[in-house]
Amino acid sequence: MKSRDTLIRLKRFQADEKRRRVKQIEAMVAEFTRMAGDLDREIANEEKRAGISDPHHFAYPTYARAASARRDNLKRSIEELSGQIEEAKAGLEEALSELAKYESLEGREKAMERAHEAAARA
Repeated sequence: MKSRDTLIRLKRFQADEKRRRVKQIEAMVAEFTRMAGDLDREIANEEKRAGISDPHHFAYPTYARAASARRDNLKRSIEELSGQIEEAKAGLEEALSELAKYESLEGREKAMERAHEAAARA
């Protein structure tokens, strides 16, 4: 019985770790999305200040060009992290189903033990 308890604690720990990983990736996506939005606003302000919004124009502001590159990198990172979120969520679901399986086995064993004890008393 002790080995089953240890196994259940291990499965709970694994599920908690996977849950933390999903939350961590979601937080990174939210932060990158916020940063990309900030860069969009800065780019628009810089274009407005310079009066040039065509990135191919020779006098396009250098800062706006650099901010655009950074924003594009953030958007690519968001796309990659979105794929990782899906993988992490699938791993979490698997870990939760394994945990539920072991917990149900433990519940059945305890019910059987109580039934045997009750039968022995009768």
